[in-house]
Order: sequence, then C-alpha cells, then structure tokens
Amino acid sequence: MFKKTHSSSIPPASQPAHLHLENDPIAQQTDWGPAKSGGANFKTHKLQRLSDTRYQFKASAGALIFYLIFIVAGIGAFILAASGALADKGPMAIGIVSIIGLTFTTAGSAMLYFGAMPINIDSKHQAFWRGKKDPTQVFDKTKLKDYAAFSDIHAIQLVSEYCTGSKNNGSYYSYEINLVLTNSERINVIDHGNKYVVVDDACKLAEFTGKPLWNMIS
Repeated sequence: MFKKTHSSSIPPASQPAHLHLENDPIAQQTDWGPAKSGGANFKTHKLQRLSDTRYQFKASAGALIFYLIFIVAGIGAFILAASGALADKGPMAIGIVSIIGLTFTTAGSAMLYFGAMPINIDSKHQAFWRGKKDPTQVFDKTKLKDYAAFSDIHAIQLVSEYCTGSKNNGSYYSYEINLVLTNSERINVIDHGNKYVVVDDACKLAEFTGKPLWNMIS
C-alpha cells in the first residue's frame, strides 16, 4: 500500500515567489496534496501534438507492457489450473491458482482500459476530457469523463507525492499534472515518476491553454 501526505494549504517553504499565489483566492482554497493516491515510478503517458488544435496523452509503451504482463500472468494461471498439472495438489491448490489468475487478469484489464484511455486537450472545442468521443458526439458534454471547459480551468498545477512501497519495491516520487478549476476543485491529468517529462508536458499545456502554471516540484 502506498502512503501519502496531504495538505489543504499552500506550503510557504516550497512556494516559488514569482507565482504570487498568496494573492490568488482560488490558490488559497486549492488542495496542494496529491489529487490521486499512489502513482508510478516510470513514465506512464506520452504527450503528442495531434494537430494545431489538439494535444493528447496516450499510454506509453512501458505502461502498456506493464498492463499486459498482468493479463498474461493471469491467463497463464488459468491455463495452469485447467491443464491438470495441479491435479495432484488437490482442489484447493487449483482453486487458489484460479483465483490468482482471475485477480491478475481483472486487474490488468482494468489498468489497460483506464490507462490506455486517451486524454484530450483541444482548443477547437475549448475543452479537456478523457475518452475517444469528442464533445460533438455527446448530447451532454458533462457526461464525458473528467470534462472541463477551458473557461472553467483556472490553472495547471504540478505537485509531487512520496510513495512508500514494500522493501522490495522501494520508495519513489510520483509527479502529478492537475487542472485547477475556478471553483478550486481539481482534475488529475497524469501521474507518473518521470519528473522532467511531467514538467515539460505541463509547460506545453499551460502555453496551449493560456493558463498559469503552478509548479511546486521544480
């Protein structure tokens, strides 16, 4: 299990002076802890410029391989349980291996589904959303996952989280790009362990959307 620290106010010691966030009432109401618990110690997403009007985050090759490992391991466990190779171990062993297979397959499939979902930032539609459908394909734009109009986005926020794993996995920092809305609520965009890629991506999004960048990790 990962542990996280959480703060509801701007940390003065880490606040870059040039941001002048002390004069921004929305910044004062914004949560400065991680918006998404956990994270990853590797790059999970890559930002691509699809056109003059759209940026899109897609799952990285490393992330896709990671998800597929879970699925393949789960399928392998099912095959082992059904092959008869564990017949001499008894029904309990077969049942345990089957449960392990189901767990890995389900977890891997869920990670692949959500992790591979495209994340769109589009100046033509003046909006951010997740998924393959764009705002013109749905009657109610708010039905799109994590939809936010540019007019509702106040800033791009960068925060970090120290993730503590098991002794074997070690500990690491994961870095988040979040959208801060005009009501001070946040939408998590991405969250992974490659600091320099995250900062570069956040700078591109801030320039593209015309929103200020609140960087608390550099």
